[in-house]
Amino acid sequence: MDWITRLNTTIHYIEEHLAEDIDYAALGKIACCSSYHYQRMFAYMAGVPLSEYIRRRRMTLAAADLQNGDKIIDVALKYGYASPTAFNRAFQVVHGVAPSLAKNSGVSLKSFSPIGFKITIKGAEEMEYRMEKKDAFRIVGISQPLCKEVEESFKVVPQMWYKAGMDGTIGKFAPLMNAEPMGILGVSACADDDEWRYYIAVSTTVPCGEFEEYTVPAATWAIFYGEGTNLSIQELEKRIVTEWLPSSGYEYTNAPEIEVYLNPDPQNAKFEVWVPVAKKA
Repeated sequence: MDWITRLNTTIHYIEEHLAEDIDYAALGKIACCSSYHYQRMFAYMAGVPLSEYIRRRRMTLAAADLQNGDKIIDVALKYGYASPTAFNRAFQVVHGVAPSLAKNSGVSLKSFSPIGFKITIKGAEEMEYRMEKKDAFRIVGISQPLCKEVEESFKVVPQMWYKAGMDGTIGKFAPLMNAEPMGILGVSACADDDEWRYYIAVSTTVPCGEFEEYTVPAATWAIFYGEGTNLSIQELEKRIVTEWLPSSGYEYTNAPEIEVYLNPDPQNAKFEVWVPVAKKA
């Protein structure tokens, strides 16, 4: 199966399991990547986080069930809500009305159909990148555990960067940097079989002292250069997924994704995004 076909197969999987707990790791396996990379791809391609898409689809079906006469408690349990209160909150977020009103004549409800992925040819601006095969390397810095729902995890990452900059932590380990990639690193170590962690660190061969260390595994990296504000790095990551990856002949492999901040000035940032890839079979 090609890349787009696999993504569409994940949508079929979601549809078949909307009344069950949906296994993000299983979605990643269908797409031939980790659940972390799948969630990132999905959000960029679909324009909505995976968890929000699933909630919208469940609430679309829940509204139909209620209009067909099903009881609220039964519909709540069917779609994985342990209490009517939690179900009521989710239903109102999507539809803007309480589930008790869903069957009333004239009540306006929302319907979200299953999405489908396709390649769209664009006359996009150029992307500067290089391919590099690199042995395992060691990083030293600080880390924080992440939850395996990406959008929840990455609410804490900006706070982590802010605190590490304000309290001088980055300034303490930055002088240890003596190996490529040269820059302050943001490393998402999110293999499905391990605890997910996010590192702010530098690449080094010297003792770590008071800081944590982690070995980034050997991989082939597609390395993209960008500059602008620090918000520009998210724009670059979206372009990698939506423009470069579908037609590149590569796919994600199971290794961390790395952001390299070459110039940390938030208004004049220079950075690289390191994407772990392998040739498509």
